[in-house]
Amino acid sequence: MAVNELVVDLHHLGSRELSRAGGKGANLGELIGTGFPVPPGFVVTTEAYSQVAAAAGLQSELDGDARLGERARTALLATPVPARVADAVCRSYLALGEKVPVAVRSSATAEDLPSASFAGQQDTFLNVVGIDAVLDAVHRCWASLWTDRAVSYRADAGIDHHVVRLAVVVQRMVDAQVAGVLFTADPVTGTRTRTVIDASPGLGEAVVSGAVNPDHIVVEGEGRIVEHRLGDKAVEVRPVAGGGTEQVIRSGGAARSSLTDAQITSLVTLGRRVEAYYRAPQDIEWAIDGDGALWLTQSRPITTLHPLPQPTGHGLRVYLCASLAQGLTRPITPMGLSAFRVITSVPAAAFGVPIADPVAGPPAFVTAGGRAFADITPGVRSAVGRAILPRMLDIMEARSAVVLRALFDEPALAVQTTSRWPFVRRVAKVLVHHRVPALLALSLLRPAAARQRVDRIGHRLRTLSALPADAAPEQRLDHVQRVLTQLFPIMPRVAPVFVSGLAMLAVARKLAGDDLDGAASHEVLRSLPHNTTTEMDLELWALATRLRGDAGAAEALRGTPAAELACCYRDGALPPVLQQGLRAFLARHWHRAVAEIDLGMPRWSDDPSHVLGVLANYLRLDDPELAPDAVFARGALAADAAVAAAVERVRRRSRVRAFAVRLALRRVRQLVGMRETHKDFVIRLLAYARAEFQVVGELLAARGLLSDPADVYFLDLAEARSALAGADHRATVAERRETYDRELRRRHVPRMLLSDGTEPETLSRPVDAEGALTGTPASAGTVTAPARVVLDPIGAHLEPGEILVVPSTDPGWTPLFLTAGGLVMEMGGPNSHGAVVAREYGIPAVVGVADATTRIRTGQQVTVDGAAGLVRLPS
Repeated sequence: MAVNELVVDLHHLGSRELSRAGGKGANLGELIGTGFPVPPGFVVTTEAYSQVAAAAGLQSELDGDARLGERARTALLATPVPARVADAVCRSYLALGEKVPVAVRSSATAEDLPSASFAGQQDTFLNVVGIDAVLDAVHRCWASLWTDRAVSYRADAGIDHHVVRLAVVVQRMVDAQVAGVLFTADPVTGTRTRTVIDASPGLGEAVVSGAVNPDHIVVEGEGRIVEHRLGDKAVEVRPVAGGGTEQVIRSGGAARSSLTDAQITSLVTLGRRVEAYYRAPQDIEWAIDGDGALWLTQSRPITTLHPLPQPTGHGLRVYLCASLAQGLTRPITPMGLSAFRVITSVPAAAFGVPIADPVAGPPAFVTAGGRAFADITPGVRSAVGRAILPRMLDIMEARSAVVLRALFDEPALAVQTTSRWPFVRRVAKVLVHHRVPALLALSLLRPAAARQRVDRIGHRLRTLSALPADAAPEQRLDHVQRVLTQLFPIMPRVAPVFVSGLAMLAVARKLAGDDLDGAASHEVLRSLPHNTTTEMDLELWALATRLRGDAGAAEALRGTPAAELACCYRDGALPPVLQQGLRAFLARHWHRAVAEIDLGMPRWSDDPSHVLGVLANYLRLDDPELAPDAVFARGALAADAAVAAAVERVRRRSRVRAFAVRLALRRVRQLVGMRETHKDFVIRLLAYARAEFQVVGELLAARGLLSDPADVYFLDLAEARSALAGADHRATVAERRETYDRELRRRHVPRMLLSDGTEPETLSRPVDAEGALTGTPASAGTVTAPARVVLDPIGAHLEPGEILVVPSTDPGWTPLFLTAGGLVMEMGGPNSHGAVVAREYGIPAVVGVADATTRIRTGQQVTVDGAAGLVRLPS
């Protein structure tokens, strides 16, 4: 068969032919060339589609979005197939055989890609017989590029409609006796060592479309069947003589398997060969004909699996997603990850871990999908680790603690280290070195003095100045690395203050027993003083209150997009009250940001759009009783009343205990608010480092080694140094930006991963109460209101009183809390940022609610029971 610009034989195609053959055609051509059993056929190229689209005037149809798909489909179907295209298709079809049955399948240029499979988004036609029928099917495949589902899928994947074109694969039909799909990794659990097969008699369309309950087979490794569940196979899709297919109703399908053990082994072997060739887990469609021959009809990457970290040791490893533990679902920029490698090298060295290169980081720090993971295998396999790790997670990320405890029964993770003394000695050495016991004692005996000590540290950080303008860029990188090594020492100099307060809460609850239950404890923790995050949020509310009285400022906030207002602010063109008020707020909180632990993220001083959007939200709240400052003041009175009530209940049993409980709860109120201080200090240092990187980025862009100064955040520290020496990393940056943008669209990030790809949480899903989602109690109280699902706080619209439903939060989210009626988080524990701030504002909150952002819809009336940890949905 001749190769031309309109039709190409499959065996002439390969992976580099994506632009001509589309994803499916390029993959099938490559598989044929590699020797895999793929039915013969040809591809009607994207050039043929382009000619039809041009004749249909389709380019003008793409100028607007309204009814885009419908207009494009109508235009394409109304345009005849060009004669040259029809002739080329006719010759290629006849070369396969006269009246031969074929499958006609769409193959878009954005299809079967590592980042997006587009499975089922365009049309396929089976058992097509005769040239007229083939041309009609090709025509309808072209139009299916513009189905509403395909248009929506491209929009969600961030793919430009203007650049997508469609090829069409025409292949000889397999006379399938049995067919189905095969995954070379378990698509539910993520386990890479398992093959999952769904099989049913007849054509594979019955399985792919979900029209049948197929046999379900799970194979471990090379052939050990661990599950073989027979489906009823009540529907069979069969070809019809002369063309087309029909569904045949069968009975007795569950009596026997569609596949023999030998066929299962052959399928597993084929799947592993394809996976090894592509070096990635594959989603494969297959068929077995009447002669018992096995055919591969399609293979594409499984795009839903989260990437795995590079192996850090032998045997099964356990990786905890540190990004999620810090309230971050989005990926971290490469420079942000590089900074964490330097930061974590310091505590690792302090605990006796050999660090060959601080820039490379400790061995336990790994990354995958742009997220930071910690290899916690040594802790899981030690007695002391099993005692400590789950308790830490109970506070930080409660659902992860449940998942971790379930792993303790895994034989491959059995305890190897039983002695506690090496760990105790290392911890004691670190605590003594940083004088932690003395600070704990000072906090308990003289809380004000302890806070003043912390304030002095903050003063030194606030008065840090940038390097001189004439400092060499290499000096800036050296200085940044030194600054990053100072982040960990902040923790033992600041954290013991609030830790001593939490310890006093535990003491009070122990002494009071039932007289201080969970709900009363939440009341005690309301409206805590000395919390930098709530103080920041209330400052922003105070600014909004002033702006409400200025007609020009209020009109600007209500009627102008936040991004436009941010540009006006940079130009000094906002209404004076707004310009001056925002400048004063940013002078104190310039270093904060959404996803602020990533130094690659713009600070509010770089882009105040989020702050301006929050101010606009605040102006919607006009009920003085719901004003955040009034709510906060009532919360402080309620907390004092809760303390007094608890002490009085205890006094009825013991005056001595009552005295101790009162003293402990007083310390709680004086100290726990410092929970956010160390985070503020760390973010301030990261923002300081970011400013130095910005200077380096500007220099590299001026030299032509980067396309944009912000590209420096898509290098790591070592690459930044090599760039200063003359290395051109623009291609690396472009590739990483593409990966980063793709990961931004990932909705599901695992709390924990095993080195074989398994997501342990999929093996132990939480059991929901009837009519409710279950999580961890975070802030007592009950509220019923419409839900507002928010995935990104920047530009979020939140009506006063709505229940905020989010994946996770960091302090950059918390200004939204001021007007929220309640909070539901997929991540977090009772002492995570969102939980702490929710308690202080007195809004009911439940955290650790699995898949809350997909199981709850915006506008849905829900009830949040913060004390019970339940989110009730309407029946």
